[in-house]
Amino acid sequence: MFRFFESLIDPYEPYSATDTPPNRLWPFLKAFLWPARKVAAWTFLSILVVGVVEIMLIWYAGQLVDMLTEADATNVWAAHGVELVFVALFILFLRPGLEVLSALLLNQSLMPNVGTIVRWRSHRHVLRQSVTWFQNDFAGRIANRMMQTAPAVGEAVFQTFDALVYSLIYLTGALWLLAGTDARLGIPLLFWFGLYVALMFWAIPRVGEASRNFADARSVITGRIVDSYSNIQSVKLFAHTRTEEEYAGEAIEDARIKFARQMRVITIMDFGLGVINGILIVAVVGLAIHLWQSGSTTVGTVAAATALTLRLNAMTGWIMWAMSSLFQNIGIVREGMETIAQPIALPDAPDAKPLQVEKGGITLENVAHQYGRDSGGLKDVSLTIAPGEKVGLVGRSGAGKSTLVNLLLRFFDPETGRILIDGQDVRSVTQDSLRQHIGMVTQDPSLLHRSVRENILYGRPDASEADMIEAAKRAEADDFIRDLADMNGNLGYDAQVGERGVKLSGGQRQRIALARVILKDAPILVLDEATSALDSEVEAAILDTMYGVMEGKTVIAIAHRLSTIAHMDRIIVLDDGSVAEEGTHQELLEMDGHYARFWNRQSGGFINLEAAE
Repeated sequence: MFRFFESLIDPYEPYSATDTPPNRLWPFLKAFLWPARKVAAWTFLSILVVGVVEIMLIWYAGQLVDMLTEADATNVWAAHGVELVFVALFILFLRPGLEVLSALLLNQSLMPNVGTIVRWRSHRHVLRQSVTWFQNDFAGRIANRMMQTAPAVGEAVFQTFDALVYSLIYLTGALWLLAGTDARLGIPLLFWFGLYVALMFWAIPRVGEASRNFADARSVITGRIVDSYSNIQSVKLFAHTRTEEEYAGEAIEDARIKFARQMRVITIMDFGLGVINGILIVAVVGLAIHLWQSGSTTVGTVAAATALTLRLNAMTGWIMWAMSSLFQNIGIVREGMETIAQPIALPDAPDAKPLQVEKGGITLENVAHQYGRDSGGLKDVSLTIAPGEKVGLVGRSGAGKSTLVNLLLRFFDPETGRILIDGQDVRSVTQDSLRQHIGMVTQDPSLLHRSVRENILYGRPDASEADMIEAAKRAEADDFIRDLADMNGNLGYDAQVGERGVKLSGGQRQRIALARVILKDAPILVLDEATSALDSEVEAAILDTMYGVMEGKTVIAIAHRLSTIAHMDRIIVLDDGSVAEEGTHQELLEMDGHYARFWNRQSGGFINLEAAE
């Protein structure tokens, strides 16, 4: 039974993803709730029936009191036995069935699946954001907002149905019941309802604002703590534990103050609720007794009115808390929207097609990108790299080497000019297909917090075990991998590498990253200081492998250790964002320019870039 109701909504049903999600609350919620619309309608109907049944039971309680006061005790069963049996059976069997149906629709169908829809679609959207987008925020805060938004949407849905819809049905029924008995009994209920709504209008926006402020403060705490934990080695290295305590402590204290302000509003709300509920009970019950004394109504009406007001007294606190919770969750959703609802900063072109690489030629035509500044990056660079050509990039820090590679990978777009691969503008092809055709090893490779096997297979998930191990062997990684063990007892290729590969040395991480790229076997290869973390002996062995891997590929290699690129077909020297020199190693030495000075001043095979001028 549970499985049936849990499967009424498919949280993973196909949908049309958009680059610009709604940035207003209701359209944002509607996009996530649309798959649940039919179940939501049935939930509303079931809660409507449950609310009506609740009112009718209170009404019948009054009728029962009148029945017992007016009838002879000896013939009550004879006169009303069938009716009483029917009501008992209804209460014992049909009423629980209606309530459990409502609970199943709300708790099993809506609640688990709505949160899943939000998480799934939000994660898919955030993954499509550009690298720059992620660099401008904390990964911890992004994840925190996404994870908080999903349950907040679910809780908002729950409170809407469980409290708001039910309470409106109950209040409407209560007014009908009292007015139907004696219209004058509806007057104090309407007066109370006006006071109740006024209190809600005063309290709920304030609770919502205080909740948003607290949610913001809580996100700051998460961001600061995650920043400390992610950089724990630097914290320990510089003995800044106390500094990090104070850094997080400021945010924790700010959150405490904002939470205390939120609770002040709630305390005032509770006091106001107690006052108006007292008015409700005294007014309705007092008027009902007065009408009974004057002969205008019956004892059953007094009993029903008393039961109804006491029930409303119990419900109003719950409703107010539910409404406060609803607005708190809406505040959390609004905060999450600041991240989740951001448009894709670097989308594929509307008519983007997969990149087709036949030869692997790369052309830069008047490319400039200076990050919106007057310095740094590239300045009007035109460059052609022939299919299969091996090109080394040399230059001081900030010369534009990384910018060129990032533009090639389309981590951002050039401000002017264009980049072509086999005649195709990288902006006109899908980003996934572009990057599938480029293999890259960075100076500080980042590994996923998964097993060694999963990290290497990231290069080509459908590769066989034998291919994966062969790639590790070619990267001189197989021997140390087989000796690995983690705290859970996983060995060798099954061992977990830790967050960003923290359990491995820099050289081990780089060799696994090399194995991943070897397995990927892309036609274009980018090496950004790919052997910088390796000792000379391992580097020599891997370089032989890398030269074999480069065979038949178009290669761009960034290096400060000039010995690693001296045998390239061509070396390009970048300086201040422009091509300063290009040629073979020997040709550049004969020019006696930048490259020659780099070569003459290098220490241990590395360029002393600052002293090279």
